[in-house]
Amino acid sequence: AEMAARLSENRLVSLPLSRIRVIMKSSPEVSSINQDALFLTAKATELFVQYLASYSYKHGRGKEKNALTYTDLSHTAEECETFQFLADILPKKILASKYLKMLEKEKRDGEVREDDEEEEEEEDEDEA
Repeated sequence: AEMAARLSENRLVSLPLSRIRVIMKSSPEVSSINQDALFLTAKATELFVQYLASYSYKHGRGKEKNALTYTDLSHTAEECETFQFLADILPKKILASKYLKMLEKEKRDGEVREDDEEEEEEEDEDEA
């Protein structure tokens, strides 16, 4: 009976419960995982992903092409307050050349702000 209950639970979620268990157990605070907690975490994750996808599709350019794109997802993470915590996970795509230019600019701006004395001290520390 318990096995039948688990099988019917598994059909209610698309995500693999074994993978979710592994992810949950990777947290040092988690020692054991109740089957109900595992199922509810899987279902909540599934509903969240569906909500993120449908929101991104409705508010993105994907509906013009009848497709959900990475750009739609990253735009949602950047623009929608609800999803801003995903901004680091779904960053806007930029060309590597543009990124390298940004890094160079940050480095130049940082050097401009430092006093000459500070730069000399750093050089002395590097030589030591």
